[in-house]
Amino acid sequence: MTSDRSPATAPLVDQFQRRISYLRLSITDRCDLRCAYCMPERMTFLPRKDVLSLEELHDLALGFIDRGISKIRLTGGEPLVRRDMMELVRALGRRIGHGLEELTLTTNGTRLTEFADQLYDAGVRRINVSLDTLDRAKFAELTRRDSLPKVLEGLAAAKAAGLRVKLNTVALKGVNQPELPRLISWAHEQGFDITLIEVMPLGEVEADRVDQHLPLSVVRDDLEQRWTLVPSGHRTGGPARYFDVVETGGRLGLITPLTNNFCEGCNRIRVTATGQLFACLGGSEQVDLRAALRSEDPEGALAEALAVAMRIKPARHNFAIDHRGQAPAQPRHMSMTGG
Repeated sequence: MTSDRSPATAPLVDQFQRRISYLRLSITDRCDLRCAYCMPERMTFLPRKDVLSLEELHDLALGFIDRGISKIRLTGGEPLVRRDMMELVRALGRRIGHGLEELTLTTNGTRLTEFADQLYDAGVRRINVSLDTLDRAKFAELTRRDSLPKVLEGLAAAKAAGLRVKLNTVALKGVNQPELPRLISWAHEQGFDITLIEVMPLGEVEADRVDQHLPLSVVRDDLEQRWTLVPSGHRTGGPARYFDVVETGGRLGLITPLTNNFCEGCNRIRVTATGQLFACLGGSEQVDLRAALRSEDPEGALAEALAVAMRIKPARHNFAIDHRGQAPAQPRHMSMTGG
């Protein structure tokens, strides 16, 4: 049976018949923190001229919505450091209920005190906040910035604004490993979900990721000595597997790209702030959407580029951390790809 839908409106389906409905759209590679597992202290950011304008980001997002993308997560870098980014949030928020089911974002929380109410008013109802420790000295060491008080104030502001919060915590061997139960308990006391994530080998950093890598199978074994973890059917569209923690009454997610591949049902694509579509976080397959947007026939060029993206999206990623001194799986940093 043939479809009567044009290439510019047909749903996005990859070569493995996975329906693509979730876009992670980076609006900047810049960040006000320098997390040690994410980027070097002296990070070189993109020239501003290379980054898509807010108008281009908006046009691109609308094009994806027309192709069946129903969930958009704005990412970075740190999306809240981009000037006038709320204009984009408000514009996309007006599409909720009109092709878009959910608009959300991932943030480090440093600017939530300023933006939490505005985000809620624009239609955002749920956010992810990166937080790896509640220890101020350890936070300053990890992020190279003494910003934990601002993050905690931001979390309180998000809660007061009515935003549902999920904490994202990268599990780091010998760094925050002993603190993870406390962090989970604190999150659940605040009414926040929390997801633990294995460190991902993206971009060069000063540390060796063999030293950082903490398998979540080890963490789960430890947690199950303390609590009862019941597998949950909860899904958010991302790669996490969820558990209900009986004793705390909260929800715990685990993202395990290294010890338990999560690609079979992947419904996601990522677009960088420069308009490069990466069909897989851990792959090098990419399509230049900026060139399509700036061509003489943006609609036709975008349709052609997305068709290519669906053909090259791989079955799974190739993340691995096998030995010391190993080059990262991809040379680009997470802040460039979009977290």
